[in-house]
Amino acid sequence: MVDAASQQGITPRIADAEIFARKNQVLLLLHQTSGINIDISLGILPFEIEMIERSQELKVGGLHLRLPTPEDLIILKAVAHRPQDLIDIQAIATSNPGLDKERVQFWVEQFGAALEFSDLWEHISQLL
Repeated sequence: MVDAASQQGITPRIADAEIFARKNQVLLLLHQTSGINIDISLGILPFEIEMIERSQELKVGGLHLRLPTPEDLIILKAVAHRPQDLIDIQAIATSNPGLDKERVQFWVEQFGAALEFSDLWEHISQLL
């Protein structure tokens, strides 16, 4: 994957990216031209399978990208739960007033239980 990405000007953004990816199931890359960080999840959780099936294709220049729906991006950001992710969640919700909040709630509650962060949904619902 790293070799194929490098042919598109996308390189690892950390030392030992392949070792990190094998351990953490995430490949951290950087698109050199734009400076955009790219995180490729290598997991196969049921949510991730659904997220891929629901993803939307977008053409940017010569690239065809599959991007998560706004709901699925909010779920990912809820789990990461960094300060910038919380700001992003609010911006995504504002830009997408027709969000499927039931989907977001279901998955955020599932991840909250798995991460022993039982009030995760309470934190996120306030941003929606």
